[in-house]
Amino acid sequence: MKKRIINYRLRIDALLKHPSESTDWDAVLREHLTQILFFQHERLIHLIVTVTFALMTMIGVSVCCIVKYLPILAIVLLFLILLVPYIGHYYTLENEVQKMYGQYDLILQNIQK
Repeated sequence: MKKRIINYRLRIDALLKHPSESTDWDAVLREHLTQILFFQHERLIHLIVTVTFALMTMIGVSVCCIVKYLPILAIVLLFLILLVPYIGHYYTLENEVQKMYGQYDLILQNIQK
């Protein structure tokens, strides 16, 4: 998904920098809005998963501190191992979708010309 969103954004950046005379900006706008919706959905799902793993990690740390049951540390470690890539992936999705909002504004400007 990371490669897909970055490639798509770069393709739109290239189109905005060097538009051809025959560019159908209405079609580009429709496609862009569809892609934004797909990526927003992906972003929401990853937010839910990331928050869930963060909560499970915090609950595990709390249980370990209160009950002093050390095997829970293994579970906490597994959650942390999964949490770091989820945060990185969510960070990418969030930033790329924000950049796509800027592209949307530029596409609207091209339509209004």
